Amino acid sequence: MKSSILATFATLALSVPAFAEGDAAAGEKVFKKCKACHMIASEDETIVKGGRVGPNLYGLDGRTAGTHPDQKKYSGLITAAGEKGLAWSQAEFEQYVVDPKGFLTEYLGADADGVSSSGAMQAQRLKDTDAADVWAYIVENGSAE
Repeated sequence: MKSSILATFATLALSVPAFAEGDAAAGEKVFKKCKACHMIASEDETIVKGGRVGPNLYGLDGRTAGTHPDQKKYSGLITAAGEKGLAWSQAEFEQYVVDPKGFLTEYLGADADGVSSSGAMQAQRLKDTDAADVWAYIVENGSAE
């Protein structure tokens, strides 16, 4: 009996899709700050209308940093981080939005020496308490299926 209950629980747990940690509803409120520069739009639909100064955040989860094809300009730091292998996940996103330049400089280490941080490094800093909620909101609204 005990093993059948555990097997049922395990089956249910594995059948539920993985979701980002955080509160997407709370993230929606905070994302209003991000909308000045960012949108969430698939090829077929604008999910969250916003600015075009920053890259479209649709499909951000797993995307290599500095590679959105419609974004014309990235800072040298974010481009170098992408070339070094930075792909956006919840952990990296949360660290980045709290301190963009600091995160990228630390990620690149010695490779950051002499790399330009100007350009698209004007990211709105978020409180670390809001970062997981914004990530949850982006993933909920901007995941390619």
